[in-house]
Amino acid sequence: MKIIIAGAGEVGFHLSKLLSFESQDITLIDPDAESLEYADSHLDIRTIKGDATSILLLHDAQIKGADLVVGVTSSETTNITICVLAKQLGAKRTIARIRNTEFIEHKDVVGFEQFGIDELISPESLAAKEIESLVKQSAFNDTFEFDEGALSMIGFKLSRNAPFLGKTLKEAQNIFPDIPFVCIAIQRYGTQFTLIPRGDTEFKEGDQAYFMSSRQGSEQLYKLTGKQKQEIKNVMILGGSKIGKQTAKELAEAKFNVKLVEKDREKAFELADEMNDTLIINGDGRNVGLLEEENIHDMDAFISVTGNSETNIMSCLVAKSKGVKKTIALVENMDYFQLSHSIGINSLINKKLLAANTIFRYVRKGEVVAMTKLNNLNAELLEFIVHKKSKVCGKRIVDIDFPRSTIVGGVVRKGKGMIASGDILIEPGDRIVVCSLPRSIHKIEKLFS
Repeated sequence: MKIIIAGAGEVGFHLSKLLSFESQDITLIDPDAESLEYADSHLDIRTIKGDATSILLLHDAQIKGADLVVGVTSSETTNITICVLAKQLGAKRTIARIRNTEFIEHKDVVGFEQFGIDELISPESLAAKEIESLVKQSAFNDTFEFDEGALSMIGFKLSRNAPFLGKTLKEAQNIFPDIPFVCIAIQRYGTQFTLIPRGDTEFKEGDQAYFMSSRQGSEQLYKLTGKQKQEIKNVMILGGSKIGKQTAKELAEAKFNVKLVEKDREKAFELADEMNDTLIINGDGRNVGLLEEENIHDMDAFISVTGNSETNIMSCLVAKSKGVKKTIALVENMDYFQLSHSIGINSLINKKLLAANTIFRYVRKGEVVAMTKLNNLNAELLEFIVHKKSKVCGKRIVDIDFPRSTIVGGVVRKGKGMIASGDILIEPGDRIVVCSLPRSIHKIEKLFS
């Protein structure tokens, strides 16, 4: 695919990096020579210095016939303009990064597609939704829902209390015959090795394991963790950023008791005026004394979303030492993901990864309606829509030639989720969720295209 990315900032560079690994034809545009120089020297892509709203520059980038144009500069106005121009100049599909979440909430009313914008993404909004999901699933450190919860992916670290420790996947399914689940991926403790499990794969202490379950089995999955489901009611958020503000609003609407700590006095007063359901505290959240004064020990969850990754990590460690059950930190450095599991932070959130996941499904062949990369794992979860001409249509799952580095997690049929079993006959309109290592992605795409 020919893909043009406008904006060499965090999201643009990370997306270019991921797509370059896929051997895509990438052109990165940015007015800052230093940002482009770094990208040019580290990635196998074409770079152009200049303003991506320039029609002459877009022609130079060979905009006509481009498969995808992504506007991810720091200015949403610029991104929208780029997408409108690109569509008029012959680009097939466009995606604009925006900060104003009202655009997403009212996109059907406004009709952005008629202006030439196929998709709007907000990394901040994606991060807030991810945090809300993690808070609601207290025992898990990674979650993702397909088709509004018809199927759910959950990930957690296997403790010594896990009832199936030392058992194979087949034995674990026999221990819990009434729970609809399948293990789709495992990362062995202390390694970067991603394993797509089979029936004889053994679970070991410290493994980061990922499971798929249907709607009726999601709550029962707590039995697999060996832990009691802990009710989360009191939440403290550090940082009044866009992510902090939106997370606080969504959690307050879900009837959580929310405290938000913001260091900037003026910003704290603005937040207090806007958010009647949230207690706003003006203070430095790095101050342990302040956290103790605000009863950090009574909090069920602590979420740190300041603009500094190290502050977020350290404050979560402080919260953990004070007995907080669930800690979530916003980080920019992908290398921190492996570190989090070893030092005790429950979950890390990365805006770049969330944004890239959303954009990535437009790169995949076949009709991909949802996609996520498992945190710190070299694996992808993709949801394909089955068409009459798809190679898998009319076949039982057991009869389809799936690669060994791939596993079918579940099937959504008419809004109902089913955990995959070999005898399920795939029908037109089915939505199939597949977990795969990168080396098998292209073969999977051909099966569903």
